[in-house]
Amino acid sequence: MLSEMDDRDDIRSSISSVLPDLPGSILNIMEETLQSLGVGTIDDFQFVQEADLLYVLQPIQARKLLASWKQTSQGPGIQSQPDVNPSTSSSLLTSPTSSRSSLSPCPSPRIQLNADWVDRFEIPTERFPEALMQCLERGKRPVPSLRREMIRIVATEMMKACPSPTKHASTEVAKMLVGKYLQSLKDVIEGEVVGTGYHSLVKQLQARIDNKKRHATPRIKKRKSLSDNSDTNEVPAVMKASVQDTYGCVKWDMKFMPVTETLESQNEKKEKMKILWEQGTFNPDEVKELMESTYYSQRKAINNGTALQTLREEWPFLFHEIGISAQYQELTGLPLTETFLKSVGKKGKLLLNFMPTVCAKKTRRVFETLTKLKFQRGQLEGCSDDVKDMVLLLLSYFNEDEATLFHYTEETNQAADVQVDCLPVTPCIIVCGASCYSASRFMLSIDGKIVNDNIAQFIAAINMLFGSYYCLNIHYPVELRSTLEFLQRFLQHQSREGHKGCDEKTTTSN
Repeated sequence: MLSEMDDRDDIRSSISSVLPDLPGSILNIMEETLQSLGVGTIDDFQFVQEADLLYVLQPIQARKLLASWKQTSQGPGIQSQPDVNPSTSSSLLTSPTSSRSSLSPCPSPRIQLNADWVDRFEIPTERFPEALMQCLERGKRPVPSLRREMIRIVATEMMKACPSPTKHASTEVAKMLVGKYLQSLKDVIEGEVVGTGYHSLVKQLQARIDNKKRHATPRIKKRKSLSDNSDTNEVPAVMKASVQDTYGCVKWDMKFMPVTETLESQNEKKEKMKILWEQGTFNPDEVKELMESTYYSQRKAINNGTALQTLREEWPFLFHEIGISAQYQELTGLPLTETFLKSVGKKGKLLLNFMPTVCAKKTRRVFETLTKLKFQRGQLEGCSDDVKDMVLLLLSYFNEDEATLFHYTEETNQAADVQVDCLPVTPCIIVCGASCYSASRFMLSIDGKIVNDNIAQFIAAINMLFGSYYCLNIHYPVELRSTLEFLQRFLQHQSREGHKGCDEKTTTSN
């Protein structure tokens, strides 16, 4: 125990000696970050990379630390990379822009040879539109349409040099672009550089490359949001569907029924679940097994644009925690609740520390939300209340509409008492109480209709809401896109290329 305390003191002093002006709160987050990476002693510093530190420190601060740690950990017989004679080390082709972490293990010669085209790559400015060049040369930010055109041109040139550019290649090219046209292209919010300053360019380049590489894959149909005067039962399925990429799904449309099943067996199991639902008493394991074995029929009904009311009648457990969890796991290959809780335990503390120590100092709305949540939460402790903090703070951080995610009603209200006219058409959690902290019951609504009126836990409600977007092929609404994308990537590990957000705010190239 004494040795561990000494190691922690050494780690802390090694940071403060290089960055003496670092605030104590940031220093604590740095310690937690290093511990989460597996750093136990100062000898482990040699394996830390700049990218591991950038969400806590500014780039220059991170580089100072890495340079200091390198000098500390480097033995007398080891030469630094800049001292290597190029004439005698032709197998170690080093990119001029690849010095972001001299502590990372040297890549193999084969990988370096494959990436060598990046060193010779030139930005095709001669192909840029005149309006775009005017903006870049004058240091003005181009409008989104011109920026997308630039991304398309650059990505096309990259794929001429290499048919399948990696994310590393996109990062190096983004650095070139930002380095050449800093004022026009760097990532800035309210006058402050965001992260590395080129992250959005990397995302757009990689998205365009992935789109161009994508083969003609089958697509599924998605039910459109209905207008206020529409009736679900009167709108044909073909009018309620639009094409949507099968983002994040591994088994979204089964071409063949399982060999152990027939249409008759699928219908029998569906009818059995209807009976169990009407009885109100059932074995959760039995229902889960029935949902998994009838997944083929469920997906066919959903992907064909079956009306919500019909789905509720034919597959009632699809709107219950057991059923939606089973459907989500078959669809994405990830257990819904288990993945969420594991990520909250691993990353939630970092997020909750980051909001008050960093974001609250820069954004007034986050500060006001923190003050409000402290009053509402009081002395409550536990994972569920931490999740409430995270979701509400994310809404505040991204400046998104809480009313689209939560609808508050009286604690004693039943489903029939809720004013459904005020509900959004996208999935929404109905909170039975004055706040998420005081409520002991929640409901879930979809398409302005309450589909589950008795959810006891907030974590179950948020997971069912998130799962319904995937299971029912629903786009994230514009008002919540950033918050839901964050939950998807940060807490659900759904980080494949693409998105489920509405097209109105989409910035990736198409």
